[in-house]
Parts: sequence; structure tokens; C-alpha cells
Amino acid sequence: MASNPPKIKTSIATNQRLKNLKNAFEAKYGESPLFYTCAPGRVNLIGEHIDYCGYSVLPMAIEQNILAAVSVNNSGMIQLANINPQYKDYKVSCSEDIAINKDDPKWYYYFLCGVKGIQEKFGIPRLAGMSCVVDGSIPPSSGLSSSSALVCCAGLLTMEANQKSLSKVALAEICAKCERYIGTEGGGMDQSISFLAEKGTAKLIEFHPLRATDVKLPEGAVFVISNCCKEMNKAASSHYNIRVVECRIATKMLAHHRGLDPSKVSKLSQVQTELNASLEEMLAMVEEVFHPEPYTREEICKLLSITSEKFSTEVLSANTQQETHFKLYQRSKHVYGEAARVMSFKSVCDSEPVDAIRLLGDLMNQSHVSCRDLYECSCPELDQLVDICLKSGAVGSRLTGAGWGGCAVSMVPSKKMESFLKAVRDAYYTPDPRRAAMEKQSLFVSKPAGGAALFLED
Repeated sequence: MASNPPKIKTSIATNQRLKNLKNAFEAKYGESPLFYTCAPGRVNLIGEHIDYCGYSVLPMAIEQNILAAVSVNNSGMIQLANINPQYKDYKVSCSEDIAINKDDPKWYYYFLCGVKGIQEKFGIPRLAGMSCVVDGSIPPSSGLSSSSALVCCAGLLTMEANQKSLSKVALAEICAKCERYIGTEGGGMDQSISFLAEKGTAKLIEFHPLRATDVKLPEGAVFVISNCCKEMNKAASSHYNIRVVECRIATKMLAHHRGLDPSKVSKLSQVQTELNASLEEMLAMVEEVFHPEPYTREEICKLLSITSEKFSTEVLSANTQQETHFKLYQRSKHVYGEAARVMSFKSVCDSEPVDAIRLLGDLMNQSHVSCRDLYECSCPELDQLVDICLKSGAVGSRLTGAGWGGCAVSMVPSKKMESFLKAVRDAYYTPDPRRAAMEKQSLFVSKPAGGAALFLED
């Protein structure tokens, strides 16, 4: 795999989406784009809410992506526009400190996360002036990583506009870090697969150090994405960051119980590494150390021998300060169990047993139950949709992405694909006029797509 994002010469006239984007750019700015960038969304096949705990995940890039047309100038301004009229134009001076409002996660703030990440990486005092038009085909707030793809697209185009060069791994790490400016404490899966994806293969993404390994998916089955049509914006709510914080507290409690320094660890994977324990041993430790009832702030502070002030400043995040109860048993049990399921999933793909499709489906089903019952990141609409998918012929179905809305991913035997799509359409989308109107963008077969790239007009 090449280390830097590819630069591809392409005929704009033969690509309708690029042609439309070029026309919109020229109408907006009165000049032609200098180059184009794209960054794909992703579907996570298994490994939910464990990347920020340091554990491996197993996503694939999808064909839906964020596309941007860019020109570079001496205007001293960064001008942003979006093909979708519901997303308003924005501009900011290149000489200003880029400010990102965590309390108002507008589309252009995600874009500016990517710009700011590149500026800080290279210490660029004054960025090149840029005019940009963005076009997204990833359904927003659907669990398919539209936000992270926008950050990655912006990071890539800012690098190119300012005549810098970075590897895919470096770009993924920068974009994972800079997306936190919007207030989401993500783990890096979304940005990693957006840059490191390759057409035709899923990837096992490992962290510390970041690396991606091909995972050959079994023949005889397809992956179908279905949107429950309930939106969930991670940055606009505290659900996601509360789970991050609960895992951080569980990490410190387990470390304290085993005589490690709690201040030296922040991720559940670090405790396992320090103890040189297996995932099975960590699951047994969860049963031994934690009670199923939620822990109060006072109980946690007493057990860790820290003050309430230190707990607020060093453990909680900005939008979780109001939380009073924390489910440590449930969250840590999910993380260690899900980490084990990821490795089992890859093992089945690698060994290709006769019943691979059934085995992978079982792991996906176990994952959804754990997300629903232990991590509590599902919602009634997702649970209904997953149930319909299983009844319609899927061997495995689970929520994908952060949850609390968005999409399910289902593994369906190829010979049942058409009947599956019809059954899900009839049972979930057609009876509801709002869902029916969204069905074409909400139910589709997904194949592993390639990663982020630059395009130059041929």
C-alpha cells in the first residue's frame, strides 16, 4: 500500500458528480477548481465503542463519500460553500486563530477541524487562501462517519493547498486528534479507515502504533446497510462522551484494584497490557471487581482516594460534568467482550471454515446484544430494524457507528439479497411515509471502497 494518499488524473466530463461539483464551483466563484479531494465514509462490521479504549476494530470504507473542489489564492480568506442548500456558506480569515464552537456543531466547524489540524502540525502562521465547495453523499448523523470524512477531506485539501506532504497514517492520526476540537472524544477508527482503506477488502485497524491489515470477507454473502432514520449527532449530545468517561473510570478502578497507578492509565487496553492478561482474564476481573449497580461520584472518589474537584478536572470531560452515576460493570464488560469478538471475526475470515457466514453472523448478533444491553447505545428504532433484518434473512445484524440512531449493518447470503431488500423495505420503510421518502438513501448493499484521494483534471 502506497504511503501517501494517491493523486489521480481523471476526466471530469465522464464523472457526473465531479462535473456537477465543478459547475457549482464555477458558478459560485467564477473560476475553475485547481484540484478535488474525496474521503469515504465507513461501515464498522464489528468492534463498537472500543477504539477509544485502545482496541482493534474491523471496518470497511463505503462508496458514499465527501467530495470537495478547491482553488488556492492570495485572498487571505478560506471560503466554504456546500452543494446542499441547507448548509450555509462560511468564511474565515487566514490570519485569524481558527475558532471552533463546540456548543454549535455546524458543518463548517468540522471542516475547520481538519484545517486547524494541518496548520498546527506544520506550524503554518498564515494559511494559503482557499475557495471550496463541498458535496457529501454520506447520510448525515447516520453512524457512517460523515463528520469524520469531512474532517479528513478538509485535512487532505489543506495539506495540498499549502504544498505539504504527509503519509496516510500521519493524516489519519492528525485528523483523529483534531476532530476533538468539536468536543467528541473519538478513538481514531473513522479517520484511519478513511485514509487507509483499499478497494475490495475490509481492514483490521490496530492502534499504538496505527496499522491496517487486510481482512478478506467471505464469498457468498453481502453486507447491507439500513438506516433507522433517527439521526444522532455525537458532538451535539453527551451520550458518547459519557461512555468514554465511564470506560476511563473503569480503567482507573481496575488499575487501583490490581496495584497499578491509576494516574498512569486511561484506556481499558492499557490495564490488560500492564497485567499481561488475556481478554478472558479481564472479563473475569470485571465480574470480580465491579458491582452491577451504578457507581456514584462519592463512591468512586473514595475508592480512588481522590477529591471531587480532581475527579471533575482530570476524569470527566467538558460535557459530562453534570453526571452523577456511572455504569462501570456494564461498560467494561462490553469493551472486553467486543474486543474478543473482533479477533474472533478476523480469525474466521482468515481461516475460511465451511460455516464462516454463520459464525460471523453469530458474532455480529452477539455484538448487537452487548451494545443494546451492556453499552446501552441502541434505540427502539434500531432494535426494531435489526429484528426485521434477522427475520428477513440476515444471518447477522447489528447497529454500526456510535448508535442511539443511525444505521444497522446486516450480513445476508447473496442468494437471499433481493428477497431480503424487499422484506426490509416492506416491513420497515413502506408503512412510514417519512421513512419511505428516505428509503433510496437508507437501504443499500455496500462493497469495500478505496481510501481518501486527490483528483486532478486530466
